[in-house]
Amino acid sequence: MKRSFLFVISALVLIGFTSCKGGSEKELVTLSGLSVNKFTQDVKGKEGKFFVLKNSNGMEVCISNLGARIVSVMVPDKTGAMKDVVLGFDSVKDYETIPNNFGATIGRYANRIGNGIITVDSVTYQLPKNNYGHCLHGGPTGWSEQVFDSVQYIDNKSVVLSIVSPDGDANFPGTVSAQVAFTLTDDNAIDIRYSATTDKKTVINMTNHSYFNLSGDPSLTAVDNILYLNANEYTPVDSSFMTTGEILPVAGTPMDFTTPKVISHDIDKTDFIQLKYGRGYDHNWVLNTKGNDKEVAARLTSPVSGITLEVYTDEPGLQVYTGNFLDGTVTGKKGIVYNLRSAVCLETQKFPDTPNKPQWPSAVLEPGKEYTSHTIYKFSVEK
Repeated sequence: MKRSFLFVISALVLIGFTSCKGGSEKELVTLSGLSVNKFTQDVKGKEGKFFVLKNSNGMEVCISNLGARIVSVMVPDKTGAMKDVVLGFDSVKDYETIPNNFGATIGRYANRIGNGIITVDSVTYQLPKNNYGHCLHGGPTGWSEQVFDSVQYIDNKSVVLSIVSPDGDANFPGTVSAQVAFTLTDDNAIDIRYSATTDKKTVINMTNHSYFNLSGDPSLTAVDNILYLNANEYTPVDSSFMTTGEILPVAGTPMDFTTPKVISHDIDKTDFIQLKYGRGYDHNWVLNTKGNDKEVAARLTSPVSGITLEVYTDEPGLQVYTGNFLDGTVTGKKGIVYNLRSAVCLETQKFPDTPNKPQWPSAVLEPGKEYTSHTIYKFSVEK
């Protein structure tokens, strides 16, 4: 049965939350320790909304409508203890005031567009330059910074969030109507489906930017994790993190994760120019899955918790980012400082700068057509 968020939240808060007295009001606290009240305040002049998804195994996923972002993910470790495996903040105000993209839905275009320039139907558009002379993640006011509307909230397991991006938003052409649907399944997977339409030819590339620390303790490094990538090739970058247009084999290089290995094994080999340019891993891999979202694209395992994350997608690429710019200046949930490489991002996507590299899978969306993208983050335990 489809129900509005406002109806469901009144019933939901009575079940599945810890109630703590704070002054004259009760504070509603999630399994992950988040105060619901701190996420339902007004944000950017709109109503802050907060969604708590639960499954039959006790897994919990919390989502804010600011940036349609995943705020916390509680999954069991090898001892059965529930762990929060994503980085983030304790309040929507922190997400609003501290520059970040923790857990956010990224759009219009995830990753980088070279020099912030696209050409659509012979018209050149200059996009914002917010990263080494390029447009990153839709610019400084991309969708991660926008308040989404809620469309559906179904049985505490699914939520659909929507955004209308007007023609000229960050100078992208076309009015785009987009949705992102999150479903928490009973096999401990977060199923994410993106869709969008436009009234004018444009480009689009959506992803989720969760920062995973599978130990459940973000004070620990995440590059002790064991990573497998179902990819024989990758797209190298230059010193400004921009893809060169080449596709190179991973074999015989530190980019080879076709056999699972600890991320830190090669990450500091700066004699390999790609690791020097990326300050570690911050690259797109060309997936062997070729759009098959039933075949595992990536697998990440924490030796500390035993928690394993598998990624499935119908996208051609996967960006692996190892938190190389986390530097201890940001304090996140529960007062924990986020230090260098305390998380790993696994971003399903079209290749970076695809609008300027016609030899790569197209990111063009035309009127009358629908953009769709599918990603699954599935959790399990290695004992």
